[in-house]
Amino acid sequence: MFAAVAGAWALLLGIGLLMLGNGLQGSLLGLRAQMEGFSTIITGVVMSGYYAGFLAGSSFAPMVVRRVGHIRVFAALATVASAAILLHTILLDPISWTGLRLVTGFCYAGLYVVAESWLNDRADNRTRGQLLSVYMIVSLGGMAAGQFFLNLADPGGFTLFILISVLISCAVVPIALTTGPVPAFGEPTRVDLRDLVRVSPLGVFGTMGSGITQGAVLGIGAVYGRQMGLTVPEIAGFMAALILGGVVLQWPIGHLSDRFDRRRVIILVTLLAAVVALAATLVPPAAGALPAWWPSVRPDWALFAFAALFGGLCFPLYSLCIAHTNDFLEPRQMVAASSALVMVMGVGAVLGPLAASLTMSVLGPAGMFWFVGAVNGAIGVFAVYRMGRRPSIPLEDQGAYVALPVRGSPVAAAVGSQVSHQKSQEGLQE
Repeated sequence: MFAAVAGAWALLLGIGLLMLGNGLQGSLLGLRAQMEGFSTIITGVVMSGYYAGFLAGSSFAPMVVRRVGHIRVFAALATVASAAILLHTILLDPISWTGLRLVTGFCYAGLYVVAESWLNDRADNRTRGQLLSVYMIVSLGGMAAGQFFLNLADPGGFTLFILISVLISCAVVPIALTTGPVPAFGEPTRVDLRDLVRVSPLGVFGTMGSGITQGAVLGIGAVYGRQMGLTVPEIAGFMAALILGGVVLQWPIGHLSDRFDRRRVIILVTLLAAVVALAATLVPPAAGALPAWWPSVRPDWALFAFAALFGGLCFPLYSLCIAHTNDFLEPRQMVAASSALVMVMGVGAVLGPLAASLTMSVLGPAGMFWFVGAVNGAIGVFAVYRMGRRPSIPLEDQGAYVALPVRGSPVAAAVGSQVSHQKSQEGLQE
């Protein structure tokens, strides 16, 4: 494993810098939008722009890479993304910000396609799963660490925007200096989404719900924290707790799903996430007098705890749904199906900030947790329904769970499916 990581250190460093910038800008823009007087609904529209751009970029970036080349595409997209974040400080209106978020999402999708395909090319069958695990840790760790950069300067100024631009620009350096052959990039295999729904309704429905939930909490989480009266350092801690919870519980939940009927694990995870979300709605704002029924614990610490637990339960759902879908597919279908599920998740992520902001405008800040709790509850109920419609498959026929990054491209999902199939074959041979 160490040799594989050492051989890919430049790629991982570039990815880490990208994720630092991505984690910081998501929370920074949510905060700054509120400071500029954007309404909660308008902020939701702005934040959804990133996911709409990401969805488009995931579809078009592979074609551009095949025509132009990896390094040129990476350098061009990083330059545009670096410029786009700076333009936020000049064009202070919702329409411009939404357009800039579309551009940023498109660029990041292409950057991930390049980095992930190159990382996959550096691995072999023995090290691919290990590199994917390290990549996930780097991705989520970078996003979590980026939250704490909010404390370095006033979100109402220019400094943090410049810092994000520097991080994105510096990410080009290790990628551009990477040696070795350029990875091959074949034509993607297409899959009919209607066929995928027939094969695994729960996999598609759960993936959509996972995208909605993650889009909501990552896009609107900082807005929620501000409306709850948290300070900037507390908002950074709240957002970091969400992401780090996903890092900590990803593998325990995955291990459970390999030992039991995966649908039971999906039911457990989603219904527990719904309970945690509903419990979080009871937390009073940090500012002002606390109600008599509230215990002695500080509201901000209660929010950190609920955020970590909710993130730990909701972030692994995407990987669970891909693994569940793969359980009903032939190995030759898995790569195409995983790419289709990335598109499904992207659509959900576009809807998440919009729907969460609408709910918050009606119910107040607690509306975010009411919304994501309802989404997870619906997934859990649908999973119970599906268990009554189709018998469980034998455990020995289940594929292996593989943890996937939250904001990966179709390349990462496809690699994860390959690793899952490989692990399953190794288990059969043993």
